[in-house]
Amino acid sequence: MELENIVFNIILHAGNAKSNCFEALQVAKDGNFKKADQLIEQAKNELLEAHHVQTDMLQKEAAGEKKEVTLLLVHAEDHLMNAILAKDLIEEMIKLYKVLHAKGVEYCG
Repeated sequence: MELENIVFNIILHAGNAKSNCFEALQVAKDGNFKKADQLIEQAKNELLEAHHVQTDMLQKEAAGEKKEVTLLLVHAEDHLMNAILAKDLIEEMIKLYKVLHAKGVEYCG
């Protein structure tokens, strides 16, 4: 796979994951935790796809097939890292919304 395709696949899947996470947060604010959980699962699947692209590239590099490290590749890795962080933080926020909802606490959405 060409470097540009690798980069854009990572960005695509990371971007989809991040969007799913923020959508999950919004529906969790409304108390729709089933939909929030589904969106988080979709985000995890998107991150897994991005990880597969990244892992394939790493395995090829370990076997001697090196790719040039470009600003675009660094940008893609940054997108992936931010998407992973967003997922982790949003999962924790959704847990908090679930606790608040179970206790009947009113919160601003």
